[in-house]
Amino acid sequence: MTATELRVQGIPVSRIAAEFGTPLYLYDADVLRSGYQRLRAALHPAVDIFLSLKANPNVSVCGYLGSLGAGAEISSMTELLTVRRAGIDPRNVIFLGPGKTRAELEACVQAGLYAIVCESLDEVRQVDEIAAAADRDVPVMLRVNPDFSARGTGLTMGGKPRQFGVDVAQLRGARAALSGLRRVRVRGIHAYLGTRFLKAEDIVGNTEQVLATAAGLADDLRIPLDTVDFGGGFGVAYFDNEKDLDIESTVAGINAAVEPFVRAHPGVRLINELGRYLTAWCGTYVVRVLYVKESQGERFAIADGGTNHHMAAVGVGSFVKRNFPLRSLTRHTDEPTGKYTVTGPLCTPNDVIGKKVLLPEVAAGDLLGVERSGAYGPSASPGHFLSHGFPAEVMVLNGEAHLIRDRDRSEDLLAKQHLIPFA
Repeated sequence: MTATELRVQGIPVSRIAAEFGTPLYLYDADVLRSGYQRLRAALHPAVDIFLSLKANPNVSVCGYLGSLGAGAEISSMTELLTVRRAGIDPRNVIFLGPGKTRAELEACVQAGLYAIVCESLDEVRQVDEIAAAADRDVPVMLRVNPDFSARGTGLTMGGKPRQFGVDVAQLRGARAALSGLRRVRVRGIHAYLGTRFLKAEDIVGNTEQVLATAAGLADDLRIPLDTVDFGGGFGVAYFDNEKDLDIESTVAGINAAVEPFVRAHPGVRLINELGRYLTAWCGTYVVRVLYVKESQGERFAIADGGTNHHMAAVGVGSFVKRNFPLRSLTRHTDEPTGKYTVTGPLCTPNDVIGKKVLLPEVAAGDLLGVERSGAYGPSASPGHFLSHGFPAEVMVLNGEAHLIRDRDRSEDLLAKQHLIPFA
């Protein structure tokens, strides 16, 4: 241990790396808890917070947020199993996605979820058929593709031609079809407009429009408005030219929009889906430097993990490489002395974790960390590229480090392959 290295809840990061190996994802449960509780305390009590599992589907991350009171938004059979193992009450779970299989819909009906979020009228009819065969009433929400465009989003999910939801104009003409349902009970409206919003006024404006659209559709369709899911998409600043979301202004604006809506619709349940904002802050992607070298005047720190584990930080798909926050964990409090391009071990020039990053002196064996990495790390990365497999995941809870995902071994990767006879 060096005098300046990072400690997580008092544990030196070198001790964690020695016990569990590198690369690894390291989650600080204190950060996870404090972020959730601050938001929960500030939001209007009618608004429930649901974790979007796509951001971080680890069962312990999900279970810990569930223990604090979060619900869950899921989109696959495995995510359904995850929330069940994590102990989240099915009455606090919704299942969405534009291409649900019949097997998934049947599993949702059997699980007794709070709602299946239907993304087409054909899907509503299929759920009704399954519900009738199961002889039970099944609650659904109707996902709407609004007729207005989202403001300030990094990735638009509605307001344009999309595979998500039903266009408002189509839905307005569906009253007869919905009134003829046998066992489906429509309980509300869902709209998710985009992600990585970094301006409070954009989130607040979108929320106001979703609530107004939901109220109008409920009147047009003569359906109860028990629930409105107005999305989420709170952003996290990663890059030098970005500023963190002003969460105080965001919550104040949401609450101001919610209060008159709740008065007009007593007992309504409002859902705010968040993934990145809940989990990003608590995670660090930890790699160990294998070699330090110079090439044509540029210094490189070559580490044991990269694109295969953290595609977002590497910037695959971006026209311009922008760096996630990257720090020396070994010399965490030391001042920078020079620039290093930090790369992974892969045989591709795209495997760059950070380009020309200001760091303290870097030596082989040092630990480096990509911060704000608790969201869309393993879940959005090509972990099988070059057959390295996925890394370990570790959570520090109450001052103790726990392994919450085994790293892939070569045997794990080969176990599902079958060599056929060639002779």
